[in-house]
Amino acid sequence: MNCPRAAALLLPLLIAACADQATIATASAPRAGFAFVTDGARRATGTESAWTQSAAEIAATEARVRSLIAGKTIGPDTAVQVALMNNRGLQAAYAELGLSATDLWEAAIGTPASLELSLGNIGEVGLARSLEATMTGAILDLATRDARTAIAETHFRQAQLAALGETVALAAETRQAWIGAVAAFEAASLIARAQNTADAASELAAELGRTGAMNRADQAREHVFTAELAGERADARLEAQLAKERLTRLMGLWESDIAYYVPDALPSLPGRQPGRSDAERLAMQHRTDLAISRLELEAVAREYRLDSATRMLSDIEIVAGAEATRSDEGDTETERVLEASLEIPIYDTGKLISRRAELAYMRAAHELARQAVDARSEARSAHAAVTGKYRIARHWRDEVLPLRREIDAEALKSYNGMLTSTFELISDARDGLEAQLSTAEAKADYWRAEADLAAVIWGGASMGDSE
Repeated sequence: MNCPRAAALLLPLLIAACADQATIATASAPRAGFAFVTDGARRATGTESAWTQSAAEIAATEARVRSLIAGKTIGPDTAVQVALMNNRGLQAAYAELGLSATDLWEAAIGTPASLELSLGNIGEVGLARSLEATMTGAILDLATRDARTAIAETHFRQAQLAALGETVALAAETRQAWIGAVAAFEAASLIARAQNTADAASELAAELGRTGAMNRADQAREHVFTAELAGERADARLEAQLAKERLTRLMGLWESDIAYYVPDALPSLPGRQPGRSDAERLAMQHRTDLAISRLELEAVAREYRLDSATRMLSDIEIVAGAEATRSDEGDTETERVLEASLEIPIYDTGKLISRRAELAYMRAAHELARQAVDARSEARSAHAAVTGKYRIARHWRDEVLPLRREIDAEALKSYNGMLTSTFELISDARDGLEAQLSTAEAKADYWRAEADLAAVIWGGASMGDSE
């Protein structure tokens, strides 16, 4: 067998040797691309995520989760940390990253050449053996491998950003759920305190009714306030239970792991007005959805070059191979090495592909521009919401609530001096409760806006609909 024909037989090995070993090493790592996700999550949320890939790792994560929450009152950072380690939906998103790495690995290796062996030519005169090796698609694979690998790399980078986006979105949703749960328990606590006062007044009204000092209409007014508060308290307790359950679900907890607590009240407002005047710039810098769309432009451009290269060869069917036949005398003869058949297209494929690529690129460019406009607007809105909600919450805390407390104090003095009735005292107490609940809700709205601002700056796909 001469050298050219031997080279044809060795062509599959030569093509395999052309594979990008650095890319293969990166893509074949057990947690390919995950370092990018953990670094971004740390900067965006202040916590770290985990990618569990075995039963032992899952067990270790569950043990760590129990050490963080079992029987403890947890803060928002702990809730986020548990969610990023233990939420199975997030683990599924990380598996998508792994699949993208596998696609890149496959593209870098290339399409394996096919090898077919056959024995034949057994006649009456003697034995004859024929060995035929046929390689199909090798040349096409070699011609387009770099372009296909580049596209796979772009998609892999998009998958990294998507995984980071899912991580940031889950962190934001978990923080919002923690705020919602604590706010619900705070409201329930305020109503419970008011009901204790109402119960005492109701008992007093009943006693006065038995002595004839209070008519039935006044007694009914005081009793109905107590009954209404009981209904509101039951509703508040249910709301708190459901809010905590939502937080539990996001943290991926079940069975005995749900034995944790949240505080009875949200933190006080910060001493100085918050907000990020540079929120718009930070959103342009950090938003994962914008980064994904930028890569989409790159992918479209790369795909256009790939389609051009493929189209140039798609009208040519290439079969590379070598056939070695062994005769009865033991000599080996090598026949066909390369066959190529050309088919002339009935239309100009170049113009069609160029037009498709142009429109695809413009579609991606306009979509990126739209997302950039939306992101800037969302950042400005989030900054305005934080500053506005802070001023509103501070107004309720510093202006409305002190006045209500003063009214309640004066009403109690009048009642003790027998200048006002129990009914008037209860009416003032109801107004005071409404002021306390509104103050607490305004504070919760501020903390929600604060969490929204961080989410808007980093962007990302949502793990689920926020309530």
